[in-house]
Amino acid sequence: MVAMRAWESVGTGERSDSEELRWDLRMAEDTRVFRRERRNGRNLEENGNVPRILPFQTSIEPMVWSAAPDFVLYQLQQQAPQPRRIVCTMEVENKPKYYGREFHGMISREGTDALLGDVEGSYLIRESQRQPGSYTLAIRFGGTTKNFRLYYDGKHFVADKRFDTIQNLVADGLITMYIEAKAEEYIKRMTGEPIYEPCGYLSLRKRTSRVVTTFSRTVTTATIDEVDNFSSISSSTSQSSENSSLDLALSPSKRASTEASSYEKPHNFKVNTFRGPHWCEYCANFMWGLVAQGVKCADCGLATHKQCSKVVPNDCQPHMKYIKKVYGIDLTTIVKAHNTTRPVVVDNCVQEIERRKDGLLSEGLYRVSGFNDDIEEVKLSFDKDGAQADISESTYEDINTIAGALKLYFRMLPIPLITFDVYPKFIEAAKIADDKDCLRKIHETLDELPPAHFQTLSFLMAHLHRVAKCEKFNLMTAENLGMVWGPTLMRLADTNSLAGLTDLKFQRRAVELMIKFQDALFN
Repeated sequence: MVAMRAWESVGTGERSDSEELRWDLRMAEDTRVFRRERRNGRNLEENGNVPRILPFQTSIEPMVWSAAPDFVLYQLQQQAPQPRRIVCTMEVENKPKYYGREFHGMISREGTDALLGDVEGSYLIRESQRQPGSYTLAIRFGGTTKNFRLYYDGKHFVADKRFDTIQNLVADGLITMYIEAKAEEYIKRMTGEPIYEPCGYLSLRKRTSRVVTTFSRTVTTATIDEVDNFSSISSSTSQSSENSSLDLALSPSKRASTEASSYEKPHNFKVNTFRGPHWCEYCANFMWGLVAQGVKCADCGLATHKQCSKVVPNDCQPHMKYIKKVYGIDLTTIVKAHNTTRPVVVDNCVQEIERRKDGLLSEGLYRVSGFNDDIEEVKLSFDKDGAQADISESTYEDINTIAGALKLYFRMLPIPLITFDVYPKFIEAAKIADDKDCLRKIHETLDELPPAHFQTLSFLMAHLHRVAKCEKFNLMTAENLGMVWGPTLMRLADTNSLAGLTDLKFQRRAVELMIKFQDALFN
């Protein structure tokens, strides 16, 4: 609200806390009023709620506001000079087909000034005399001629923004130059004095995260207990005793179990063109221009100025309205969208495998491939139905289909479970010959994983440990599981690098040790 109060008339003096509160409430109410009127299509100027801005002012003077001050930028856009094309009356040779009658061929700067005259917003295109074949857009603004190198790649542009027509490019440029000239100081303050939380974004996300359905992800362990009771595999628990026989003396993990809503996640901003007037959700100011007025988070929908996006906190609360699928989505993004500790695919697939009577005993579990068509069906089911996807035995009798869908989920992650950042440290740890030293290094590296990745890896390793305990039946030892899962859980960012091939044996060893000693490493 500091930015709003800055526009109050000069000379009012300091206010008490109660006066400050009344002022904040009045400004919030004014904001709601003018935005409601704008949605209803009313003319705010007729209602007297629009601040008066004198044309050709070089700066904006403080004034008394009866509506929210962020409306000033909208008013400035309305007052920006209109583009006026200077038409060439002669036939120009070698005119590019993508330019119209505003193209005047090869003329001098002096000739350009004469043609543009003193009319604000007038423009033309000329070919450079110094560099034939390159083109310049000349615009009259602020009493001088502004020259811009003009490019075309299917759309017209002079910088980042692309336009279908020269008229739109000039109109957008005039708006930008006019606003920057009239409200330079105000724009500088926008990111320094945001009203991010008072605007309601944070409180809205907090309310949303509380009401999102929290899916129960408690793995059914009844079938595991039944497996442990088989006298024929009572001796297969030797691996679990390795934790005690190998005195690791590992320090407690620094990683505490956290709620998904508290995971830190940067916003996934993309340049966006907004239809109709739009206001920044960070600084509450108008987003000016005709196209690419700002950026919008592809995961939560937060819309801001491009410059504001650089200082927005890493507090993205993704929503399935924007994500619309499960596979191929960043892991932290999907758990925050579902408000779960781990991805629903991981929990549901593991739960289904361990629920089935002979699930953990299935020979070649995770090594034997399921039918590709069935695996694709499971993928589409999760993308469409999320946690409600039907992967029951009556629908998919072959357990390898469920196992294959789980492996496919991890392969499709844009950032693997063992992230690119920590991958080199895992490989270096796996190169250590001594198991104790290797495990200590892995233990240290685990704490560098993002919370969602750590929780998911811990859960998966516990599951694979139970699979390995049944190796007498499924023939899947920790070593075999490491060979299958190593390349699935970790990879180089450069998939074309030959280093990935030489790392395979170290990937296998790292996963094998995490399976064998999962309790010591994660708990």
